[in-house]
Amino acid sequence: MLVDSHCHLDFPDFAAELDAVVARAEAAGVTRMVTISTRVRRHAQILAVAERFPNVTCSVGTHPHHAHEELDITAEDLVARAQHPKVVAIGEAGLDYHYDNSPREAQAQGFRTHIAAARATKLPLVIHTREADEDTARILEEEMGKGPFSAVLHCYTGGAELARRAVALGHYIGFTGIVTFKNSDALRAIAKDVPADRFLIETDAPYLAPTPYRGKRNEPTYVVEVAKVLAEVRGVTADEIARQTTENFFRLFSKVPRGAAVAA
Repeated sequence: MLVDSHCHLDFPDFAAELDAVVARAEAAGVTRMVTISTRVRRHAQILAVAERFPNVTCSVGTHPHHAHEELDITAEDLVARAQHPKVVAIGEAGLDYHYDNSPREAQAQGFRTHIAAARATKLPLVIHTREADEDTARILEEEMGKGPFSAVLHCYTGGAELARRAVALGHYIGFTGIVTFKNSDALRAIAKDVPADRFLIETDAPYLAPTPYRGKRNEPTYVVEVAKVLAEVRGVTADEIARQTTENFFRLFSKVPRGAAVAA
């Protein structure tokens, strides 16, 4: 059993064959998928996807690229939307200093709003962080001082120090197909050292298809390739990676039923 803890099944890339994409994932043993929100104002679309498939759940939140567009969305708004049985996480939110599509102050404000919602709902926060290691760590540490919350730093591309500080706070690190790329030695070194109970696997589909599919549209089925490389890096079997990451997923995403898939 494998889990794709972060994909975007509502994106247009999948519209023509979404049923087939989900069926392929399930046939490959990917029995849970979390489709991640990037805009609260489009949440009805993502919720419709989650309601359509028993093994798909979703989050609610605003990607840092769009933070300035949704600053009026409050923690209370997020909490209210999170009451739906299919909403199992808050986010993705955080800081992206690579593109800076949204002013950094807006990104930080949105990040803290989502943390407040995660704290209030006790649902995990899905964090997007890129080239913002120090500010991400600082905000996480400051906010943890206000009260506990759980989180995963998804599609991890940061340095070893941010990973260390995040794990010290009890957070998780999510690895995508990037860990399979030839030039990702530094990331593989981090993946080797993350504690066994603190890492997840994901695709971020339709982006970042792993080797040997690099350059093609990604899909949840390919999380199998991420698991294979992590098994090699960590010196364990692929079955052990599947077992550990699935256990970690259910511990973090505790609203997702372990047994029968959640009904719409």
